[in-house]
Amino acid sequence: MNIPFLDNWLNRHETGQGALAAALEGDPEGVTEMFSECEMLRVQARAGGLELDESPASLEALDQMMPRWRRDPEVTPWLGNDAGFYLGTVIIRTVPGSGWQVWPNGQPVIRLASGRELNVVESGVAWAMTGSPELCQAYAEASEG
Repeated sequence: MNIPFLDNWLNRHETGQGALAAALEGDPEGVTEMFSECEMLRVQARAGGLELDESPASLEALDQMMPRWRRDPEVTPWLGNDAGFYLGTVIIRTVPGSGWQVWPNGQPVIRLASGRELNVVESGVAWAMTGSPELCQAYAEASEG
């Protein structure tokens, strides 16, 4: 995948919030596309017979999958990170006025049109580790405003 901002982003001497914030400002679509890749989650989903289509229904289907990844404690946080980025991707694609933002600590979050911010990565990691909150529930709360 060719993401134009990536070379500039990697060559910057900034760290944390500055680099990611600059990337979002310079190429928000490129960052959104990068966050939507979620390759580990997509592989797990395919193995379970699910093709992720960035719809709210796909979040419900993920919630119903057998969590075989929990057998590997090294995989779970990475998968959870992907689940959070996937949740964020679905929100951005379907909830008007939402977009990625960066907290001062460098954590990417979703900002809703109402101004409310959601730490979707934290939600994704919790989902991967325990199954709660369900991804479809986190989406429902975001889509309510």
